[in-house]
Amino acid sequence: MRRPAPPREIPPPLELECLKAMWTLGEGNVKEVRDALAPARPLAYTTVMTLLDRLARKGVLTRRKVSRSFVYTPAVTRDSLRRAAVRELLANFFDGSEQALIAHLTAAPPPEAEAASPAEPAARDDRLDTVLL
Repeated sequence: MRRPAPPREIPPPLELECLKAMWTLGEGNVKEVRDALAPARPLAYTTVMTLLDRLARKGVLTRRKVSRSFVYTPAVTRDSLRRAAVRELLANFFDGSEQALIAHLTAAPPPEAEAASPAEPAARDDRLDTVLL
């Protein structure tokens, strides 16, 4: 029987968007986070409330009651989450080898990537490798 995978340190994409908003705000309530996300990703108030609650239960945010609502504050830094993401990247794609990751990031692009226009997916994927975090 297979054991379940350990929980990831990196939040799923939508939770990560909320966390990024919290890092920018410093602290905020559901409405403030929703407003910060709205230009790029309009979400329902209840969706943002659920996402912030999940992050608080995971220990990524702290919250305190102020009047009739909660005010959330990041409990992890952007830098600590970046380190966790790099650890996960190393473990999953480079067999834990920092040297292999560095070699990959500093390697010359393959000839087909040089010929690709910036709008082509192959070219975008190569650039994403170098600006991952």
